[in-house]
Amino acid sequence: MKQENQVSTMEKINLLTEGNVTTPLGFSAGGLHCGIRKQKLDLGWIYSEVPANAAGVYTTNSFQAAPLKVTQESIATENKLQAIIVNSGVANACTGEQGLKDAYEMRRSFAEVMEISEKYTAVASTGLIGELLPMEKIQDGISRVHDKENSGSGRFETAILTTDTHEKGVAVQMEIDGKLVTIGGAAKGSGMIHPNMATMLSFITTDANVDEQSLSTALKTITNKSFNMITVDGDTSTNDMVLVLANGQAENEKLSPEHAEWNVFIEGLGLVCELMAKEIARDGEGASKLVEVQVTGAITENAAKAISKSVISSNLVKTAIHGADANWGRIITAIGYSGQQLDPNKVNIYLGPIQVVKQGVPFAFDEQEAKDYLLKETVVIKAELGDGEGKATAWGCDLSYEYVRINASYRT
Repeated sequence: MKQENQVSTMEKINLLTEGNVTTPLGFSAGGLHCGIRKQKLDLGWIYSEVPANAAGVYTTNSFQAAPLKVTQESIATENKLQAIIVNSGVANACTGEQGLKDAYEMRRSFAEVMEISEKYTAVASTGLIGELLPMEKIQDGISRVHDKENSGSGRFETAILTTDTHEKGVAVQMEIDGKLVTIGGAAKGSGMIHPNMATMLSFITTDANVDEQSLSTALKTITNKSFNMITVDGDTSTNDMVLVLANGQAENEKLSPEHAEWNVFIEGLGLVCELMAKEIARDGEGASKLVEVQVTGAITENAAKAISKSVISSNLVKTAIHGADANWGRIITAIGYSGQQLDPNKVNIYLGPIQVVKQGVPFAFDEQEAKDYLLKETVVIKAELGDGEGKATAWGCDLSYEYVRINASYRT
């Protein structure tokens, strides 16, 4: 019955073909080139017409960058945000007291130009670690945010990119209390991606009216099933951040777990986060394919998460996928060293529809058929454990020669 209800809920959600972070009512965005990067947009912003209930999730790295500290302070004041300013090219991480001062100044300058309170302003940065922000360039850019040619969600999506190969935007709509509710999102991320956040920034907007504490709890729960289930290279960055703003412009009744249609909103928010997480994984530096690892039959959900992360994080699995080599032994090995309790004699492994392991031992398969499958742009690895009801899905990408080239010359 629970599964039927979930399917019914998902049927109420419409994925918009051209949706983005400004599709929800009352939001605008833009981007411009201020000179941090060579001939690329490098300063972006999101603005809500009214202060919005806000929540955030941040990197687990001990070296949290200055903008994260400033943004957390802003949200902690009233759990509200009205605008976000983001720069790419320089991360403002490991920059000491001066870096913190610069993040505060970036917040102050942007708030002044947007004529809003500093406490409603968030700051984010991404790029090289250990360099101070070029504040004169950033302040000049902030002074031009109202110029008409700099507006548009596409410009924002471009301005926040680093080594990404394409922009990442999405939006969904649903009906709640007879009102049309929209959730939009924009993200960046390509390298230094690993479970428990990554070198990624994700910004989610919604015109839903949502209880602030419920919004915060929902974001944390959904992040653990989406952004925290992706990996590219096993590195967790200093600047990771996911922010959600809910400005209430849809005028639905306030949403919380007690609301009859709370699950509709949660499924919509979860879909936006999952789609962005998958796009980040697909766009891994040098990647040629998206890899999805589905684990079922684990003792617990947490065990399933750990096993799926173990497989998706294995460099040997990732290189085998890149080479279209059906080396299932690498998958079995990654499952085995996950540290989770399981019965090896019950394990079944599939590469897409092709079974390669049955009850822990080799299962005869057509090597050419498996190779042809592994050459596809999306590869699904399924592990059936047969120990319980726990299940989880993780996403990543193949590991290529191009990844080494990109990261060997990142600073130059």
